[in-house]
Amino acid sequence: MEVIIGLIIIAIGSFCQSSSYVPINKVKEWSWESFWLTQGIFAWIVFPLLGAMLAVPAGSSLGAILTVDTAATAKALFYGILWGVGGLTFGLSMRYLGVALGQSISLGTCAGFGTLFPAIFAGTDLFHGQGLILLIGVCITLAGIAVIGYAGSLRAKNMTDEEKKAAIKDFALTKGLLVALLAGVMSACFALGLDAGKPLSVAGVNPLFETLPATFMVTLGGFITNAVYCLYQNAKNKTFGDYRKSGVLINNIMFCALAGILWYCQFFGLGLGKSFFAPDSVIMAFSWCILMALNVLFSNVWGILLKEWKGCNTKTITVLTLGLLILIFSLVFPNLDKI
Repeated sequence: MEVIIGLIIIAIGSFCQSSSYVPINKVKEWSWESFWLTQGIFAWIVFPLLGAMLAVPAGSSLGAILTVDTAATAKALFYGILWGVGGLTFGLSMRYLGVALGQSISLGTCAGFGTLFPAIFAGTDLFHGQGLILLIGVCITLAGIAVIGYAGSLRAKNMTDEEKKAAIKDFALTKGLLVALLAGVMSACFALGLDAGKPLSVAGVNPLFETLPATFMVTLGGFITNAVYCLYQNAKNKTFGDYRKSGVLINNIMFCALAGILWYCQFFGLGLGKSFFAPDSVIMAFSWCILMALNVLFSNVWGILLKEWKGCNTKTITVLTLGLLILIFSLVFPNLDKI
């Protein structure tokens, strides 16, 4: 039962994350770099900081937790900076491929690397026992995402250029695929940052919130990368004036804040959900892959709702459905004997 509760909590956070890009469509008269930086302030600074504060034991402070192991804090920040490259290109992947296909390719790559890298660094034998189950689970997830990617290619093949532009304004399949793959590989550094930040789970911290200080350090690193790039684009494109457009300022800040808290919910939910898993269980090691698989699942639901799959033939929809079913199976495979 505890495993099911943990999965439900992670699923709720994942659904929020997959919904986080919908409010961005309500942002008006701002360039991409302006709204990306603004939502990042909320997603990577404000709400992660508030979440980390929940982990502070009585009589202590967040600063005290972050200085318990300065090497772990620095590593989490460093991996966050690398993850920031993935977060940056992740946004571009959806610009070129749409919510459904962009998230599917990026998160699929992220799921594989983000799950296997920490296991490999920890010396896990991926060809025997629990390590083999973990490897098979990742392969099932990647298979589901590959099927969804194939559905995306079928959609692109059967659409005219006008239809592609109507569904996704800046649609570009080849460019989008390359960006999405880069985003996935670099985004996996988030999982490495969480793993590096484990020593920040100090005595007295509520188990429900023990991963949140490390999460804050990773998102802080990611913010640094994205802020540098976005401010550079503001200067290059002369778009600093976006922040002074008083007619849309309140509207845009509100929707960026909503996008930010929805995005952060995935890692808040991941931290809470993992507290219901046994520390050395396969499903604990597989939790990152579960989150990414759910993100892909829900992003494609949004893709359908946003009519990104509108006009596709029966074969394309069948392939998409098959991919989603494989993803659903991958969620429970590592723990079939306990669910």
